Amino acid sequence: MPQAIEIHLNISARKYLLLYQGVARNVLVTAVDGRRVRFPAKILQPFVTHSGVKGRFTIYFGDDGRFSHIQQLAPS
Repeated sequence: MPQAIEIHLNISARKYLLLYQGVARNVLVTAVDGRRVRFPAKILQPFVTHSGVKGRFTIYFGDDGRFSHIQQLAPS
């Protein structure tokens, strides 16, 4: 059964640029339920604005624990 984790993000454009440039490849965040999740920064590309990446998201993982897809629930 697929797993889902809800997160809130507030990554400035400057910080996301470091991720995009490869200085850092992964985002590590604490989910709403307290779990820590690490995922590749590249999955956020569709949600990048001039101010960065902000909002509430759900990340879905398959049975194997690998990333499936991400959905933005509410922009900030």
